Formats: sequence, C-alpha cells, structure tokens
Amino acid sequence: MLNSALLVALATLLIVPLSNGLYFHIGETERKCFIEEIPDETTVVANYKVELYDPRSGGFMPSSPGIGMHVEIKDPDDKTILSRRISFTSHIPGEHVLCMYSNSTAWFSGSQLRVHLDIQVGEHTIDYANVAQKEKLTELQLRIRQLLDQVDQITKEQNYQRYREERFRQTSDSTNQRVLWWSVAQTVVLVIMGVWQMRHLKSFFEAKKLV
Repeated sequence: MLNSALLVALATLLIVPLSNGLYFHIGETERKCFIEEIPDETTVVANYKVELYDPRSGGFMPSSPGIGMHVEIKDPDDKTILSRRISFTSHIPGEHVLCMYSNSTAWFSGSQLRVHLDIQVGEHTIDYANVAQKEKLTELQLRIRQLLDQVDQITKEQNYQRYREERFRQTSDSTNQRVLWWSVAQTVVLVIMGVWQMRHLKSFFEAKKLV
C-alpha cells in the first residue's frame, strides 16, 4: 500500500507545480488580489520582493527597507485570516484571496513598484534541509519523508476535489428544484388564467344572450 502511494506521489510531481512565481507592477493607490484554491489544514507561505522604478536608469532597483507591502488574506467565508504576514494554515477548503497594497504613498511620486511574488503550498513550504539537520535523517529517510508529505498533500487535494464535487452537486440539485417549481408555478398560473378567461367569456355570452 505504501509503495503504491509513493508511486502516486512521484507521478503527481510531474503535473503539480512546486510553487506559483510571478511579478506584477503596482501603483500608488492600486490593490492587487490573487485567488488560490487551497484544501483545508494546508500551510501556505508567500515570499515577495519589492523593486522601485528608477527613472535615471529606466529600470527597477531594489527598494529601501522602509518600502514594502501590506498583505491581506481572506478565506472562502470572506473573513480576514491574515494581515501583514505571509504564512498561514487554511482551516476551511476553498478559494483564498490574497491582496497586496503599498504600505506608504509619500515616496511614490507617481512611480511604480515591481513586486515579485512566490506562493508555496503544502509540503513545498517545508525546509527539508533544516528538517534533516534537526532530526538527523539520512538521505533515504529524508526522501521517504518528502514522499509521505507529498502523499498527504495529494490526499488533501483529492478530499478538496470531492468537496467541490459535492458543492457543485448541491448547487445543481438546488437549481433543478427551483426550475421545477418555477415550471409548476407557470403551469398553475396558465391554468388559472385559462379558467378565468373561460368564465369571463361565458359571462359575456350570457349577458349578450348568445348562449
């Protein structure tokens, strides 16, 4: 059973990205947000580096220590679970929103920042070199530890996909039920209108002594 799980982990490494790395530009009043789908009980670490535009060189230079970003992360219930730090553990599965905005506006003078952002999820947040040193693990033991962590993360991902499937099924069932009741309501209204029109026509013909 363990061998099968390890094989699954190795195969998944070919399709699962280790991290999401990107960079973007942000202005004085801008707010950039990113959405990350995360299973529950999963550790997320985001590292960022800020560069300030230098008009003299026409490029971006490393920013001074006082220049940085505020970070705000919200869970699927729109509750703020993190602010000004970039390391957290999810407690409910779903879409987590990570927003970044500048911590100051005095130094901008209309220029832009370039922010390099690297988001790591699950076992990719673990410093295995540090783990091996602390726990005195051999290379083989460390590799097995990594594979077990990957299997655990794959299990969480599979559970999250089942959760999404269940939510989608519930939404579909609810939509189908509403469509059904709407059709029934339309039919009832049409029948009532038909009966009313027949009674009205009958009264009209009787008043005109045509019946």
